[in-house]
Amino acid sequence: MQLTVRQAARHLGVSEDTALDWVKTRGLPAHRVNERLHLNAIELWEWATENGVPVSRDLLDQERRSPETIPSLAAMLEAGGIHHDVPGADKASVLREVVARLPLPADVERDFVTAVLEAREAMGSTGIGDGIAIPHVRNPILLQIGGPSVTLCLLKTPVPFEAIDDLPVHALFMVVSLTVPTHLRILARLGFALRDAQLRDLLRARAEAAAIIGRVRAIEAGLAGEDSVTPGRGR
Repeated sequence: MQLTVRQAARHLGVSEDTALDWVKTRGLPAHRVNERLHLNAIELWEWATENGVPVSRDLLDQERRSPETIPSLAAMLEAGGIHHDVPGADKASVLREVVARLPLPADVERDFVTAVLEAREAMGSTGIGDGIAIPHVRNPILLQIGGPSVTLCLLKTPVPFEAIDDLPVHALFMVVSLTVPTHLRILARLGFALRDAQLRDLLRARAEAAAIIGRVRAIEAGLAGEDSVTPGRGR
């Protein structure tokens, strides 16, 4: 979904002039089409995730009007798997190990997926704080798969990730989806869930999969009534 600068500013709760200033000074991604700037909804969400900027729920509601339905976050975690003691001494080696554990079709070149993720990290860390990262690319990983999934990797040893709070990362979530709207909605669910202190404590403790998924189910049951969200870490 493409947005004008004015639409993006409304979703961010700022003036159009402020949004334009953020394009110049804070790296808010924008593209010039026919001499006019446009923003991609996925990129807007990513940028907000990385910078801790609140986003209007209207952006998410527009995507939820899509006829496509997606499973609960808990179900997608069950599909993607929760992996403990994932090795890796640095960001690059950890990304390779994470990609190796994704439930991808046999014909997918995992080295290519890893290279794309590494290139994305070179543009800016996907560490969102509290030792959590959501590696993803400007163009989502879209594959011919049976359904979307979220894979959680709990690292054997936390690694530096240039996160927004400079804390090393111990938990990485990876999203695989079929369409761009699905990708955005999954990121939204993660954004909601990761505001929860109990869930972050479970990730930090590298709790068993059943405990993590159980907490996610409890969070999803109580999501109704939120007016706006701040992607990533609760603030």
